[in-house]
Amino acid sequence: MAGTKHDLDDKDMEETTISPFMPMFELFRNELDEHQDRRERIIKASRDITALSKKIIFSLQRVRQLCSPIPPPIAKEIETRYDSIKEFFTSIAPDLQGSNGWRYQKQISGGCQEYVEAISFQHYLETQTLITHQEAQDLIPSGIELTVDDYVLGLFDLTGELMRFGITSMATNAALPRGAATEGNGEGRDILVDLRSLRTEFESLDTSSSSSDWSYLKKDIEKKIEVMKQSVEKVENAVYGMIIRGRERPKGWVPDLNERQERGREVVESY
Repeated sequence: MAGTKHDLDDKDMEETTISPFMPMFELFRNELDEHQDRRERIIKASRDITALSKKIIFSLQRVRQLCSPIPPPIAKEIETRYDSIKEFFTSIAPDLQGSNGWRYQKQISGGCQEYVEAISFQHYLETQTLITHQEAQDLIPSGIELTVDDYVLGLFDLTGELMRFGITSMATNAALPRGAATEGNGEGRDILVDLRSLRTEFESLDTSSSSSDWSYLKKDIEKKIEVMKQSVEKVENAVYGMIIRGRERPKGWVPDLNERQERGREVVESY
C-alpha cells in the first residue's frame, strides 16, 4: 500500500525555523570555523618562521671566528630575515592572546624552537655564551610568549649547529674555533669545552619524576639528548683524529668521523 505524502503547512515550517537548537548549533559552527582559520594561520606562520630561521643558520655557518661581530655581508643578509620573522610573529600575536596562547602552543612551538636555535647560535658566535630565556624573549615581538620548553628544546638543537661549525672550522683551518683570550686562559676556550659543558648540563635534567617541572618534556628530551650526545662525540672523534694523525693536512681536509663503521664515511655539512 502506497504511503500518503503530507505537505508541510505554514505552521509546521514556522515551528521548524524557530527551533531553539538552530542558533546554538550555528554558534558552534562559527566557533569551529574561527578555530580552524586561526589554527591554519598559526601553522603557516610557524612554517615560515622555521624556514627563515634555517636560512639564518645557514648564513651564520659561513662565519669563521668566535667572539667577533658578524661580518657585514652576512649581518645584512640575516637582518632582512629577522625583520620578516618579526612580521610573522606580529601577524599571529592577536591569535595567541589569553588561553589561546596555550591552546595553540603546539602549532607555534616548531617555529619558536627554530628561532631560538638561530638567535642562540648568533649570540654564541658573537659572545661565546648562551643566550638566556629573558634575552630570547626580548627578541620576540610582544604578545608572543616564549615557553621554557621551547627555549630548552631550541638549545638542544643548538648543539648540532655548534658541531657543524666546529667540524667546518677544522676542515678549513685545521683547528677548533676558540674564543678570545682571558686572564688565566691565554689561548681562549675552544668550542669542544663548551659542547661538553652543555652535554653535562643537559644530562642533569631530571624528567623522570611526575612532579618535576620538566616531566612534560620527557618525550622530546629523550629524543634530542641522544642526538646531542652524538654531536659532541663527532667533534671529539674529529679532534682525536687530528691530534693522533698529526696536523699536516691539506686545506679542505675533512676528518673521517665514522672510522668505526666498515668503510663508512659521513658527509660533513658545511655552508
